[in-house]
Amino acid sequence: MKDSPHHNRLPAALYVVATPIGNLGDITLRALDTLKAVDRVAAEDTRVSGQLLAHFDISKPLVSIREHNEREAAEKVIAWIVAGEAVAYVSDAGTPAVSDPGARLVAAVRAAGLSVVPIPGVSAVVTALSAAGIEPSPWLFHGFLPPKTGARRAELLTLAALPAALVFYEAPHRIEETVADLAAVLDSDRLLTLARELTKKFEAIVTLPLADAAAWLAADPNNVRGEFVVIVHPPRAAAVAVDAEAMRVLDLLADALPPTLAAKLASKITGRPKAELYQMSLARKPQESQ
Repeated sequence: MKDSPHHNRLPAALYVVATPIGNLGDITLRALDTLKAVDRVAAEDTRVSGQLLAHFDISKPLVSIREHNEREAAEKVIAWIVAGEAVAYVSDAGTPAVSDPGARLVAAVRAAGLSVVPIPGVSAVVTALSAAGIEPSPWLFHGFLPPKTGARRAELLTLAALPAALVFYEAPHRIEETVADLAAVLDSDRLLTLARELTKKFEAIVTLPLADAAAWLAADPNNVRGEFVVIVHPPRAAAVAVDAEAMRVLDLLADALPPTLAAKLASKITGRPKAELYQMSLARKPQESQ
């Protein structure tokens, strides 16, 4: 039976609804109740969300809100809420506004003085972390790294000394390049967890030394298929201390010297490779390289 238009009418607000990342059985009862009760659904891709709603026999007006039209579409959503409607927002999969469109919409609705109600559920980040076996420690969710190797390595250099696990999203067509850059920039003895196709039929989760990750990806064409959560386990305490000291010396020198000379002197003082320190110097002062 299709949902009734009078089904448990909700107060006027924006409802940010988490949806499954693969297995449809992971949707929550509250998410289903919310989607049945709202007046309309704003979606990252109406085709994807339309299939989800149809699977659960829910019929609602759908409006597309993508990254390129998010600001303009937010005005429509605000107008609907002001008129007394309850509006749900869903992304293609998982929790909206986490490395997905939605943050601008949420900010605009809040700025208008209207209510935003989170309907929590599946998150690929937390799903992967729960299966990675990392001892309790800080972790940093970084989202997607830059698509170009130079920018990607520079960004990784700024993260290398953090005493935390590093969590990234990556697409299948870039996973091998990203893993190669991780191995080039970070200590090769750090552990790496690759989680692909989470909750789907061909889900795979593997943990191995960073130095071995490229060989694992190359061993089977299936290993590079699907969307990835990439988790670099925390560095050893000694490695953190070395990296922190190298950055401290480099910062002191970079205040008075050009990047090339600062890197050369910092290399003599700390024993770290000059090329690595040069990239660190550029990454620490991006405004100077623009």
